[in-house]
Amino acid sequence: MVQAGDTAFILISAALVLLMTPGLALFYGGMVRRKNVLGTIMQSFVMISLISIEWIYLGYSMSFGPDVHGLIGDLSWAGLTGVGATPNPDYAPTIPHTVFMIYQCMFAIITPALITGAFAERVKFSAFAVFSVAWAVLVYNPVCHWVWGTGGFLKTMGVLDFAGGLVVHLTCGAAALASVLVIGRRSDHGKRQFFPHNLPMTLLGTGLLWFGWFGFNAGSALAANGVAGSAFVSTHLGGMAGMAMWTVIEWFYQGRPTTLGAASGAVAGLATITPAAGYVTPNCAVLIGLTAGFCCYFAVVLKSKLRFDDSLDVVGIHGLGGLIGTLMAGLMADKAINPGGADGLLNGNPHQLYVQAYAIAVVGVYAFVASFIVLKVVNATMGLRLTSENEGVGLDVTEHNEAAYGE
Repeated sequence: MVQAGDTAFILISAALVLLMTPGLALFYGGMVRRKNVLGTIMQSFVMISLISIEWIYLGYSMSFGPDVHGLIGDLSWAGLTGVGATPNPDYAPTIPHTVFMIYQCMFAIITPALITGAFAERVKFSAFAVFSVAWAVLVYNPVCHWVWGTGGFLKTMGVLDFAGGLVVHLTCGAAALASVLVIGRRSDHGKRQFFPHNLPMTLLGTGLLWFGWFGFNAGSALAANGVAGSAFVSTHLGGMAGMAMWTVIEWFYQGRPTTLGAASGAVAGLATITPAAGYVTPNCAVLIGLTAGFCCYFAVVLKSKLRFDDSLDVVGIHGLGGLIGTLMAGLMADKAINPGGADGLLNGNPHQLYVQAYAIAVVGVYAFVASFIVLKVVNATMGLRLTSENEGVGLDVTEHNEAAYGE
């Protein structure tokens, strides 16, 4: 039966999650050089259109449709056939099926947008668009079904992923790693130091992401209830703890704190708390955020030492954050917080940690291998890289014939 309060809550949450994609566009756009700001923003912003179309006609049914051998949803709901105002009791019994569908659409939009930070400043728009849609079909949709779809084999095993540690952050991190290996470094990487062209823009994007993350995590309760309240609190505590830890470590090791570090730490904490948000106590959420700030900071430092050109730290923040958060759910989950979940290792259930580790291995390997293959095919047929001349000029002029700032 449709409940007005739950329906209003999820509609608002869906709008908040949609806002995260323009927020991500600003977050990434501020960190690149000024000649690439519009091209970088466009790579996130256009996902709203491309993935919404894919989701309506294919993705939703593949992700949440009637199960086929635990691996994928069939195409019964393609084009939203049979998806109407009546609730689907398998997913959300108190909101219209259409509302659940559009809420999940917003997750599908932002996930491929997150990948773009890894190959920022060097990929053709046409090739990027083809890769993103193919990746959504071949990676996001199957993994979404495995973890969240009724009958999905990881869901049946009892894996805990409250709002996307596996489905969103680990998949995009694995794809980011594959993209850096296939596409290679920027032409002047290692020859000069890159500086963000507009850090206030990045901080504004961080604020919008943080704001939207409450819809991302609390909304994943799919009802306005106590679990949503716990997830809301955990989300904020994870984000603030990640920012605090990153800032302190950076201050200690580099002699001064930076605004970019504070923003990176906040996003690391938010990403890492995501899979555990609806399953853990507030104190555990703080610990998860602190762990995220510590581990993700040193992952980014290691990236620089290895000359690994993950332009905007997608692997070190989202990939590693999703992995850590998924494991921490297996350690700290508490059925007193969410009776629909499970207890973790620290609450007497060591098997849950095994399930979480198994899911990380399966999703991580599949997402990396499938992404690598898609990238190779797109590169062989269309070419992924800008020419060296166009890379020097920048995405804004060569790909969009625009300039973000006047002379």
